[in-house]
Amino acid sequence: MERGTPGGPAARSAVSGRVPLAVIVVDTSGLVSHWSTGARRLFGYAKEDAVGRAASDLLPVSGALPESGAPYGAYDGLGPDLETSLDGHISYPAAGRAHLHAFGEDHRIDVLWWAYPLVGPGPERLLVLAADATALGPGDGDGDGYDSEASTERLAPGFALHTDFPGADELADRLPEILPSMSVGESARIVAQILELGYPVLEFSKHDRVPVTPDWGVPRRVERKERRERAARAAAEGRAPAPQAADDEGEDLEYAAVREHLEFLNEVSGRIGSSLDLSRTIVEVSRAVVPRFTDVAGTYLREQVVAGEGFPEGAPDETTMWHRVAVEHTDEPGRWDDVVPVGESMPFPAHTPFFQCMTSGEPVLVPRISEEMGNAIAAQFEKRDIRPLITNRSMLVVPLKARNVVLGFMILLRHQERPVFNDMDRVTGAELAARAGLVLDNARMYTYQESVADTLQDSMLPHIEPRMPGCEIATRYLPGTLLGRVGGDWFDSVKLPGSRTALVVGDVMGHGLNSAAMMGQLRTAVQTMAALDLPPAQLLRNLDDLAQRLGEHYLATCLYVVYDPIAGELHLANAGHIPPVLVRAEDGRSELLDLPTGAPIGVGGVPFEEVRLRVAPGDRLLMCTDGLVEVRGEDIAVGLATLVESAAHPAASMDDACDTIIRALNTRGGRKDDVALLMARLSGVAAEDVAHWRLAADPSEVSRARELVRERLASWHLDALADSAELLVSELVTNAVRHSGSDGVELRLVRAATLTCEVADADHTLPTLTSAGPGDVSGRGLSVVSGIAKEWGTSRTSTGKTVWFELALPHK
Repeated sequence: MERGTPGGPAARSAVSGRVPLAVIVVDTSGLVSHWSTGARRLFGYAKEDAVGRAASDLLPVSGALPESGAPYGAYDGLGPDLETSLDGHISYPAAGRAHLHAFGEDHRIDVLWWAYPLVGPGPERLLVLAADATALGPGDGDGDGYDSEASTERLAPGFALHTDFPGADELADRLPEILPSMSVGESARIVAQILELGYPVLEFSKHDRVPVTPDWGVPRRVERKERRERAARAAAEGRAPAPQAADDEGEDLEYAAVREHLEFLNEVSGRIGSSLDLSRTIVEVSRAVVPRFTDVAGTYLREQVVAGEGFPEGAPDETTMWHRVAVEHTDEPGRWDDVVPVGESMPFPAHTPFFQCMTSGEPVLVPRISEEMGNAIAAQFEKRDIRPLITNRSMLVVPLKARNVVLGFMILLRHQERPVFNDMDRVTGAELAARAGLVLDNARMYTYQESVADTLQDSMLPHIEPRMPGCEIATRYLPGTLLGRVGGDWFDSVKLPGSRTALVVGDVMGHGLNSAAMMGQLRTAVQTMAALDLPPAQLLRNLDDLAQRLGEHYLATCLYVVYDPIAGELHLANAGHIPPVLVRAEDGRSELLDLPTGAPIGVGGVPFEEVRLRVAPGDRLLMCTDGLVEVRGEDIAVGLATLVESAAHPAASMDDACDTIIRALNTRGGRKDDVALLMARLSGVAAEDVAHWRLAADPSEVSRARELVRERLASWHLDALADSAELLVSELVTNAVRHSGSDGVELRLVRAATLTCEVADADHTLPTLTSAGPGDVSGRGLSVVSGIAKEWGTSRTSTGKTVWFELALPHK
């Protein structure tokens, strides 16, 4: 890595990555502990004058380049600038260009530099590699120099991570030779860290990046020029050119091949990764290599990756199932489809090159597939004969890795007429697979996270019964169109005592898993408090208190409605939510209900108001979140007007009515939020389907209650339920008479989707289900109710409590 004096001649081979380098090591105090001969030639300080001095004094950055210099700033690179890097406190590699003083204050040089932080037991903390950028400048007209201004857009240093560039082994082998003051172990540690953090590379243009390797004994331009002149004279005289001239030609061809491969990798990088969709990414990767690099490309992925599950655990083995996800080829259409169809899963035994690739994580090159290997591979395909498709073809198997885990592999095949894969192709294939593996892993992670988010969202959205007492319900949920689309919108319905139904729509502000988790907590809380039969305003008040206890970072809107089908009333309370729409059955008129808006849940310290509204059988109530009506750049009033108009359209069913609304509002474009929609047809319960009696607090009323129930069930043609209903009513009325005091007992039967019986008394103590022993004379009544009734429950009221049960209606 020796370096000539500043401004001296440069090697033409620097174009292909051979660059004379100066090597400097800086210790924890910022002092130079190693100064190579190349550093002396580049910067002008002898080793005995440099070691022990502050690196920042030896490498002073002079500021902007002179106007006569190349069009580069004082710093053009990755990470911190050189001055910051020399303090020894960087934790990741950096690279750039700097204009430094050298050979006195009047001489300045344009330097390319790479800085590597060092970790280990020794005092070394920073390794600096430097090269003279002017040596890579315009040539002298003899074709030996590299004209950076004419041929490139930029000349900047950088790093190539985890890529086996040609010359990397040489860098690893030769770097210890210029660190003679260190032990072999210390030198090896420094080299290992360079190779782990990234090989130094030069970027000669917007797209071309070549590795930097040390240049030893580089011939000067004049010597190369003389050799070329001698070769030209020999050609003119009909003599064979000197061997060295032939070597120069070979170097030119080698450089052209390297450049071609780099251009191919750059082109592939631009063609893959345009989408986070896993299927599309797989197709992009396959089509990127056919036909330019190979004639056939088959891609296999582990089943966990294809299924969108978590990251595969453990190393693959002979039982690992590999899913064929793509086959791209230049053969006649259909030739591969029957033999190796896409979608097939299969394991691979240990004797195959595919198993070697997936277990080692390294490319496997087979110059020609022999008949013996073709037979071994064909054995995996049962009755399908794959041998004519693979025998005598050149094969390269490259792993698709991410985070040191093999996600899959690609099988690349070339026709017999094409040159076989070589070592350079192996390196190119490895780099291609590394880039493709990262892109596939990004798509896999997105697919997995999307699956998790969808599963979470689906688990938190309830299954709404389409029929509740006195009403029909239809719902729709649309996920957001943004990445990470899981949101905090929800809807719900809760069965309440007295044949009533609670309808809920809410929206946690924000998106993502945190919002979804908060939504789950609030939804559970609403269900719990609704089961306690709290008035709507009180329920929102309690929900606001809960949100305050859960944290200050989340706000939510909520609309809570209780429908009483017997009284024909709605009881509504709003916490910052958009108001519902009511469609009147009488004239088809729809209106946005004027409700007190209230503050969102989580604000704290604000009151909520309850509104009572009369409704008629057949009226429809529409509740939704703002994602349905709100579009970026448009007044929300426009969306609300469209909502009111579309809700009034007649529809054959509730589902059709929901679809009509979704179509009307979802076609405007610009929607990014998720949407929750709930529609309820308020059918009511007819007066002839309700029977109500008031009983005295007398044990003799129990028999009267049984008689009243039997007679009413007979009139409703529900005689099949009479025995069960009598038994359960007898148990509940007996308990109520015993605990009601002198206030009496109320008994009500409701015929709707089920037969509901309610017994109310003035006692506020709720009964509980207990286990009665053989000698107990009480405690068996609720066990009987629980065993016979379809559902049963208890709730407190303003005057006491209600105990109810339901029996399924007989099939007609």
